[in-house]
Amino acid sequence: MSHALFSRNADLKRLRDEGYLVHVQGGFLVMEEVPYVNAQGDVLTGRLISSLTLAGDETRQPDNHVIHFDGDFPCRADGVPIQAIAHQTNVQINLGNGLAARQAFSSKPDGGYTDYYQKFTSYAGILSGPAAVVKPGMSARVMRAPDEEEDSVFNYMETASGRVGIGALTELLKADRIAIVGVGGTGSYVLDLVAKTPVQEIRLFDSDLFLQHNAFRAPGAPGLEELREAPKKVDYLKGIYSRMRKGITANAVALDGNNIHLLEGVTFAFLCLDAGEEKRVIVQKLESIGASFVDVGMGLDLTDGSLGGILRTTASTPQKRDHVHSSRVSFAGGGPADLYASNIQVADLNALNAVLAVVKWKKIRGFYRDLEREHHCTYTTDGNMLVNGDCE
Repeated sequence: MSHALFSRNADLKRLRDEGYLVHVQGGFLVMEEVPYVNAQGDVLTGRLISSLTLAGDETRQPDNHVIHFDGDFPCRADGVPIQAIAHQTNVQINLGNGLAARQAFSSKPDGGYTDYYQKFTSYAGILSGPAAVVKPGMSARVMRAPDEEEDSVFNYMETASGRVGIGALTELLKADRIAIVGVGGTGSYVLDLVAKTPVQEIRLFDSDLFLQHNAFRAPGAPGLEELREAPKKVDYLKGIYSRMRKGITANAVALDGNNIHLLEGVTFAFLCLDAGEEKRVIVQKLESIGASFVDVGMGLDLTDGSLGGILRTTASTPQKRDHVHSSRVSFAGGGPADLYASNIQVADLNALNAVLAVVKWKKIRGFYRDLEREHHCTYTTDGNMLVNGDCE
């Protein structure tokens, strides 16, 4: 990915061709070994870091003029700080993906920077100019190739985290190996959200076909020809999301005692399947391997010509599991009054249930603040009532 990025874009290629030690790391463009003068008059080197604005594998004009710097605040040759570029000084900024900074600089030309070559060489010049005065010959053009860069689960660069400064939080999700058991209405929306995070692996489990009614309960818009083929749900969804990322495994099976070993190695699971004894087997397996999970449910009723519904999100972690077996999760199938079991079209509630489940996963992992640490949540459509329970 990175090699193609530098060969395809003239601004990035020019930086390397001219000897600057630049590479991509976690959605940021990084220039290493930039010389500067510190307050004591010593010549040191630091690292310039900028977010990237991309369209696929093509750079666009930088969307801001700010750049981060991992080093002391730079000075002129006489030791006077270069206050004209000060934006954030002597702070600790965790950018994630192994990147940190202690300064942020702001120097904006008229009309902004045209490309990343102009942006990086401008800041490198401001910093390295005084260093060359103190120590002739010092330059950011080190004429050395970068080390091999880390592979990514994404097929193209994830730049959203860098743009909003949440790279360190996104890293909290990287170690997870996710199972999504049931990729119907709710499970397919869970996949849509989880696929856009850097988790190592996503295992899909569902034995059903992707048919006409599924098209109206899942994200995206399948064509008529795709529906005529009647693919397995897991294969259809893997085909879509594999365009974006690697690490998706399609298992066209219903999990039971004969194949429950397929969950080995999973660290977190989303259970989006109907109640039944199979769910009990899955829950027991997840508990035995120490995995956390979220079980979702939905109940709908048609009364006086309108639908009412309750969405349920129940989490289980190694620290708290008792509520799952007491009353919160049903292991018995629904009755004839359960409209949801008849595949009624409620894509909005499917999506909301998925969002609540994914938000809970991110809270468990520390991405979102979780002061109450609830393990059970219900949302009632009438009155927009959201109720928490089973707190640690």
